Amino acid sequence: MSQRINHFAIAPDLLQPMIQQEELLKDSGLEYSLIELVKLRASQINGCAFCIHMHTHDARAHGETEDRMHLLNAWRESSLYNDRERAALAWTEALTHVSTQGAPDADYATVALHFSPREQVALTLLISAINSWNRIAIGFQTPHPVSQEMETA
Repeated sequence: MSQRINHFAIAPDLLQPMIQQEELLKDSGLEYSLIELVKLRASQINGCAFCIHMHTHDARAHGETEDRMHLLNAWRESSLYNDRERAALAWTEALTHVSTQGAPDADYATVALHFSPREQVALTLLISAINSWNRIAIGFQTPHPVSQEMETA
């Protein structure tokens, strides 16, 4: 796979609002670990290798465990995620699959139970943002960096 275009080099001004939104979301009151889990889960669903690579590395650098990252695809069956994270992950899946399942009342009720109204807005914007980033990276075939492990294999 070769990159179609380097969107950051071609149109940094058009991407700047999304980058600014990322900074705002970091200060939204959502936990950093939750933010990374949401980004990673949406990227898994969308099949975005660039974003999966980025968010596993970011999460690991901030103390996320290997088990929680490896089991994220099966979070419903794992006891490693707390109720707040489970609510966020269900909402992430619902909104990432919104074209086929809508936004179920049960998923929203769980989010409303564990997140303040402001946090609900932040979480929903976070999910929307990572889905946009996934589509940009996939659309332009942005390659993920080759890790040190692969270079020595």
